[in-house]
Amino acid sequence: MKKRPIVTLLAGASLTAGLAFAAVGSSTTANAAAAADPAPIVEVTTATIPTWDEFRSGVHQDADGVFVVSGDEPIHGEAELRAFYDQLVKQAGGGTLKSSHDHGDEGHVDLLLRKTSDGQAAKWNATTARNLTYCISDDFGPLKQQMIDAMEEGAAPWEAASSGVDFRYLPEEDANCTASNDNVLFPVMPMPESGGTLARAFFPDDADRYRTVVVAPAAFESRWPLANIMGHELGHTLGFRHEHAHPDSGTCFETGNWYQLTPYDSDSIMHYPQCNGTSDVPSFSYYDGVGTRAVYGY
Repeated sequence: MKKRPIVTLLAGASLTAGLAFAAVGSSTTANAAAAADPAPIVEVTTATIPTWDEFRSGVHQDADGVFVVSGDEPIHGEAELRAFYDQLVKQAGGGTLKSSHDHGDEGHVDLLLRKTSDGQAAKWNATTARNLTYCISDDFGPLKQQMIDAMEEGAAPWEAASSGVDFRYLPEEDANCTASNDNVLFPVMPMPESGGTLARAFFPDDADRYRTVVVAPAAFESRWPLANIMGHELGHTLGFRHEHAHPDSGTCFETGNWYQLTPYDSDSIMHYPQCNGTSDVPSFSYYDGVGTRAVYGY
């Protein structure tokens, strides 16, 4: 029987996420070769836990000041980065890093819905989920049409999975496509340099100023189709976490607090191929649709 996926929802405004090819702590500059061959994210064990100073010095920081951890998860500010590090060390205290939601003898975690700091599910209300507006910056220049097409194609499977999800492109806002534009829920903007990240996004409970989708030049050169990369990012904007956060992935463990939904599937679009995924390209799976409907309805 085919396993079902772990599509997970993040809460906690401190974290956003995206798709990457860099290892944890890597400051390697993006290039076409790296984009073509994603590197595995470093697994943390009690034998490899760095000191805070070692960890801090190895974390890439974007031009806009955002720290990138776990290969692709941006964190806003030094205090939040330290909190992330402390949680990582705590979870690794008994050996190889595990999810904080292992179920005793079961040895695995099911599809999970992230909790906010007050114990609520991190998701959009029904009205907002049907009106997920965005613009695409003119700063993409000659690559803009590719981005327009990739966003439409990336959104399509999420929208097809649930009538409660609708991404709406507002081209009239493109000339002022920034995080300060209140006429859209989020802007899609180019990233001046990636430090190993193809793209990154946000989660529903992030503060307004952090609700951005940014795309690196390497995303246009990746062996992964741009539409699939954007489909992964849009999964984050709906609240879904990385599927490889599931301990059954055997690597690339991540921090987080979740509500259980369904079991693990390494085919999910939210699963990095380089983290023991079974697909060479992040692609929307049947059970990604199941998870979407569980949160946003049919």
